[in-house]
Amino acid sequence: MTRETTTGAIEAAGVVAVIRLNDPTRLRAVVDAIGAGGVRALEVTMTVPGAVRLIAELAPVIPADFLLGAGTVTDADTAVRVMEAGARFVVGPVFRRDVIAACHARGVPVMPGCFSPTEILDAWEAGADIVKVFPATVLGPSYFKDLRGPLPHVKLMPTGGVTLDNAGDWIRAGAVAVGVGTALLDAKAIASGNYDVLRANAERIVANVAAARKGA
Repeated sequence: MTRETTTGAIEAAGVVAVIRLNDPTRLRAVVDAIGAGGVRALEVTMTVPGAVRLIAELAPVIPADFLLGAGTVTDADTAVRVMEAGARFVVGPVFRRDVIAACHARGVPVMPGCFSPTEILDAWEAGADIVKVFPATVLGPSYFKDLRGPLPHVKLMPTGGVTLDNAGDWIRAGAVAVGVGTALLDAKAIASGNYDVLRANAERIVANVAAARKGA
């Protein structure tokens, strides 16, 4: 895939799962569960123990249409390591020009984290493929509606505060996709091995995003 094709696939997927695990041995089961529920993209954060190794182990064995990426990437060296491990997209909590440059040099889309309109436009003009608006918890979908007025060309994805039920609100407000963590990846369900909960959560959020895109 080219950078543009992968970006388009992320947009088409509509949901990027964000995982922070204490027990990395459960990651493959999580991927299988949410994949069965229709989620096609997962961001493995660098706070997961052995995250780079896990990406390297998972990348060759998961379905080809499942997008495995890396999150909480804050420097170019880490960006290079995760891409070499097989990450197909890179997400950061902040805007770093060196991370964007490193990703583009390897044809990998990058989603830096931004908060203010100035940060968002600066990141977009620096080459962000999608701008992750973070933390979206304190902003709400109305913030996206306000941003879309002066910045209709910028692709936005909220992370933080997205739930199974309000994901559609963000899409209707102009988000190209949503990043969602604990609301989708229920920690108690993972700890107990109840992966049917994750599959059901995935089905629910995917359905809400699809309905919002159809105007429902």
